[in-house]
Amino acid sequence: MRVLEIGLLMACAAAGQSSTPAEWRALPLVVDGKLDAAWKHVGWGGFVVDQGAARTQLDARGMGLLVYTQAKFGDCQIRVVYRSEKPESNSGVYVRIDDGILSRIGEKTHGVQREAGGQLSPEMVNRMKEASEKQLGAWYAVHHGFEVQINDAGDSWHRTGAIYSLAEAAALPAKPTAEWRTMIITLDGERITVGIDGKDVSKFDATASNLPPRKSWSEPIREIKRPTHGYIGLQNHDPGDVVWFKEVAVRSLRTKTQ
Repeated sequence: MRVLEIGLLMACAAAGQSSTPAEWRALPLVVDGKLDAAWKHVGWGGFVVDQGAARTQLDARGMGLLVYTQAKFGDCQIRVVYRSEKPESNSGVYVRIDDGILSRIGEKTHGVQREAGGQLSPEMVNRMKEASEKQLGAWYAVHHGFEVQINDAGDSWHRTGAIYSLAEAAALPAKPTAEWRTMIITLDGERITVGIDGKDVSKFDATASNLPPRKSWSEPIREIKRPTHGYIGLQNHDPGDVVWFKEVAVRSLRTKTQ
């Protein structure tokens, strides 16, 4: 690991010593006009550098995930600055992904073929369902981490700030689509809190006894235990779901006392 990454890991692992947050430390996405080598891709599609930011590169055969591989993060805040091409653009920020994601780097599912208009035939839906059930490629993160949704036009369970299918998000602060939004994800033990542009929109406790039941094969499996120290990922979803990420930064919830 590089010195910065070791410092980040140690900072985010610190706990219970002070209530004063540490300083923000960037996890660079773009360095010298290229994606930083610390970020590795799983699944289909990818990310490209566009206007100095990392932009989703979509593939009709399936979704993918860009994973920061150099450190795991415990009790901390994650700041993500993003912009969507349109309110319906679908993406997500994954947190608490377990170690198994590293073995999926470069892994792809059996890709689907889409009909005119992007629809999937029943056969292709079954192929995608099988990939989810086998936790292949980017589907591994769905079931071994938590997705903080990006989809400004989604319903309360699937709009920006929701913990995908697990915790609803309140309505977002109004903002023109062309402007950047700032998401702050707070990880504190088993609890996750999400704020968008200064407004808290969702809260989630992984130990709660009343988690909503799983309703679809595309939703995360509830019974799999997520770690309290895990990896971060950025999702590229379906064709047309264009999202730019300008910044990912992390700070510990607490600083050490002397």
